[in-house]
Amino acid sequence: MKKVKFAVIGLGYIGNIHLEIISKLENAEVAAVCDRRPDHAQETAAKYGCEFFTDYRKLLEANVCDAVLIATPHYQHTQVGIDALDAGFHVLVEKPISVHKADALRLIAAGKGKKQIFAAMLNQRTDPRYIKIKQLIDGGDLGELVRVNWIITDWFRTDAYYGSGTWRATWAGEGGGVLLNQSVHQLDLLAWLCGMPSKVRGFCGLGKRHNIEVEDEVTAFLDYPNGATGVFITTTGEAPGTNRLEICGDNGKVVAEGDRMTFYRNEVGAEEFKTTCKEGMAAPAVEAIEMTFETADPGHAAIIENFVDAVLNGAELIGPAHEGIDSVELANAILYSSLVGKMIDLPLDAQSYEDKLKQLIADSAAQRA
Repeated sequence: MKKVKFAVIGLGYIGNIHLEIISKLENAEVAAVCDRRPDHAQETAAKYGCEFFTDYRKLLEANVCDAVLIATPHYQHTQVGIDALDAGFHVLVEKPISVHKADALRLIAAGKGKKQIFAAMLNQRTDPRYIKIKQLIDGGDLGELVRVNWIITDWFRTDAYYGSGTWRATWAGEGGGVLLNQSVHQLDLLAWLCGMPSKVRGFCGLGKRHNIEVEDEVTAFLDYPNGATGVFITTTGEAPGTNRLEICGDNGKVVAEGDRMTFYRNEVGAEEFKTTCKEGMAAPAVEAIEMTFETADPGHAAIIENFVDAVLNGAELIGPAHEGIDSVELANAILYSSLVGKMIDLPLDAQSYEDKLKQLIADSAAQRA
């Protein structure tokens, strides 16, 4: 069997998780690792019996792999990705694909017209709960979208977490906080399930729950093109946290929390019932369909396996890289709205946000990047 030879660039927490996954696949192998810390790179290479590099450009020049998995700090995703694509390698990039929309557009442009497989680690799309919800939406079972609410506050992080890397929780090092790091997963799912809103209004607490300069508490209001509305709430400073998603359509409502999901299906659509029923206080009869799912792991393995299948067999990607821009744009727009104190229209003006981020970096008191 032909194997996809991987080089993993960035050997932090998530890079090492990916290495473990790749090493266990029958149709993939670890060919090289790269990290700017020589001792760490050499030690990791010894563990997997592969080559090591401390400069990703040297790795690309060596041509020892078929595919590059990028697990570096956020800002590096764009240039490493562009260089790897231009050098002819298949590319799988961790979330977020870039820190801001302008860089995401540059990265996506580098992949256009190329034959390589280019994917993003949109691993929450493999969760069976969200797969089922997408089926209900795309199949018309929910009807036209009316409302979406997501409370995702189980991203609790300690001060030790934020102190674990010099790049963390700074404008220069990470480019944002809970929106871009943790809840970028849910923002991807919101766009994947419900489509992109047309307007957002964000309220972000910068360093509200931790001694950091980026956002760690967020409430956002979303307006959709059809008149539907949404609320998105997230933080890394609340314990115990909640992960509860409600999506309401004309034909019913889906509620997902923990390993359980309930589809409350109206026997008659709300709009039809409203206009035809002669009773003032009546409501459609509802059937509650309970569904239980095994608690899903983050799905990294499923994304990597799908990527390998796409390289070897042309399989359809779960997370095409170009779809990774939606979560970046939502994160940027929510934060930008909060910073400027007004509703933001989508599509986001990428240059305006990039300029704002550069200003935040210039004004930053943090001396770590």
